[in-house]
Amino acid sequence: MSAPPVNWQAVTRQPCELGESPFWHPQEHMLYWVDISGKQILRVHVETGRVETWDLPCEPGCIAPAASGGLVMALRHGVFRARAWRGPLQHIATLDYDPAQMRANDGKCDALGRFWIGTIDETRVARNAALYSLDCREGGSPLIERKLDQTTLPATTANGLAWSPDGRTLYWADTPSHVVHAWDFEVHSNSMTAHRTFAQFAPKPADWQFDQGTYQGRPDGAAVDLQGNYWVALFEGRRVCKFSASGALLAEFATPAQCPTMPCFGGEDLQTLYLTSARHNRSAAELQAFPLSGCVFSMRVEVPGLPVNFFAD
Repeated sequence: MSAPPVNWQAVTRQPCELGESPFWHPQEHMLYWVDISGKQILRVHVETGRVETWDLPCEPGCIAPAASGGLVMALRHGVFRARAWRGPLQHIATLDYDPAQMRANDGKCDALGRFWIGTIDETRVARNAALYSLDCREGGSPLIERKLDQTTLPATTANGLAWSPDGRTLYWADTPSHVVHAWDFEVHSNSMTAHRTFAQFAPKPADWQFDQGTYQGRPDGAAVDLQGNYWVALFEGRRVCKFSASGALLAEFATPAQCPTMPCFGGEDLQTLYLTSARHNRSAAELQAFPLSGCVFSMRVEVPGLPVNFFAD
């Protein structure tokens, strides 16, 4: 299936190094995202195009809005809470990994407000990435559960986290393995069962160059629409793929950057698909061919997406 031309709009013109973790804030009417390599959280007033930045002490892997105000964020050295934009960081949890070799990566909140965080092994040697859930709803000590690790599902780069509209399916990807997994999920017991492969992509050719159309890419961040379709960014594949809940490929959308990273739905009607991208460690030739790499893009879609889940504490 070829990727047809798409009328993408550039939401930002100042690129990030590694844009990720976008979400639309329905009360503030702003789009938030992170620049992992740039150690920043960003937000844009879409109507005016004004971008605000927030410098952080280390790399942010993922962020989510909090129901009581502000943000929760997973940084390299732990999970932190900020009650206001650029406010002081309150440490709330430490995940069980070595920050010299690993960091937080893709994550978001579930329907009950637990913050889910995946990790990445930056050495690419051990397949020891993990998936955690952090529950701060009871007002006491945060409850951290390791939901997946190398003993249950060896992985290198946690990505593609999303839930179906009814909350009964959880998706998670390992980017280097070119695979998206799925499980049955029960939100109240926080349990994952019936693991299966949802989508498998072809491996990267050994001699691949960016200007060759032979590589579909590998799954990065993802989002789900109201019909249960799974939208996933294909890193190095220059496309976003839309899959049905049964795993059938419904559509591909060519992107203005070789390395799209994560989509999310936003706007008043949740019918705008926003997309972050990357330029970190890309070749000069690729950046010349795709000068907006690292920027945020948007396009209109027919089916609304799911709204962001808020962190509960």
